[in-house]
Amino acid sequence: MRQRMQWWKLLGLAGVVGVAATGVVVARAERRRRAYTPEEIRARLRDRHAEAAGTPADPVD
Repeated sequence: MRQRMQWWKLLGLAGVVGVAATGVVVARAERRRRAYTPEEIRARLRDRHAEAAGTPADPVD
């Protein structure tokens, strides 16, 4: 019975570690996303749209 309880404790601990690791990944991605200026985001979206449409991207003056 005692060994069974230890197994559940380890499983719970692994779950907590997994949730914490996921939180770290999400926080890093959010920081990276917020680091762009609005102009950079617009330029990247224009480039991606032009690439998807098969036309060259227009440079913004």
